[in-house]
Amino acid sequence: MTHILYIEDDPDSVILVKKVLESRGYSFMWAFNGQEGLNLCRAGPGLILLDIRLPDMSGYEVARSIRSCGKSYLMYVPIIAITAHDGRMETKRALEAGCDVFMTKPLNLRELLARVEAFLPSHTYPLNEA
Repeated sequence: MTHILYIEDDPDSVILVKKVLESRGYSFMWAFNGQEGLNLCRAGPGLILLDIRLPDMSGYEVARSIRSCGKSYLMYVPIIAITAHDGRMETKRALEAGCDVFMTKPLNLRELLARVEAFLPSHTYPLNEA
């Protein structure tokens, strides 16, 4: 089972995303702030969803810490940055910090699921019966 770590301080967002991802067979971990998220990275998530506006540090700082930690399993883990602030500058900053994808809130859950499955294919699709 593939673990997805969501670093997000809004419990309502977490509950919604958790429900969608678990329905597709993903294991879900949640961190309320950046430091807790960095600690949970030791579990080796297959993908990280990262809010940019966290209570203790920015998502940019978290992404840079993940990418520079020296752990090979984290240097290339996909990171999807998520923020309520849109704009080219935000996108540029997220990508420069080491994020792979940038999404804005409110999240389009179909788009989120498509992006997650592009990195981590789900194995819960029903088989087509002819």
